[in-house]
Amino acid sequence: MDMFVALADPTRRNILELLASRGELSATAIYEQFPVSPQAVSQHLKVLREANLVEMEKRAQKHLYRINPQALSQFEEWVNNMQRMWSERFDALDTVLEMEKQEKQKEGE
Repeated sequence: MDMFVALADPTRRNILELLASRGELSATAIYEQFPVSPQAVSQHLKVLREANLVEMEKRAQKHLYRINPQALSQFEEWVNNMQRMWSERFDALDTVLEMEKQEKQKEGE
């Protein structure tokens, strides 16, 4: 499962925010935070696991979920690369616009 497909759903993003703020939680504790059926939340958790965004550990009868920090680091790296790329593009655009401005000023003299 692609990380971005998994992040496209608001419920899944809310689950990640919940885990980020509270740390490791049982499936039951996660279900209780949402107005949908436990089965629906379970499907969202499955997608998050398949996208490697969360890790699940089974302890006795409990399924415990936590954020996978490595996956979030990869996402952060992607975001940083995109920011760097767009920053370089805007810097290049600024250079072009400044050159055009200077050319117009010379023509007006």
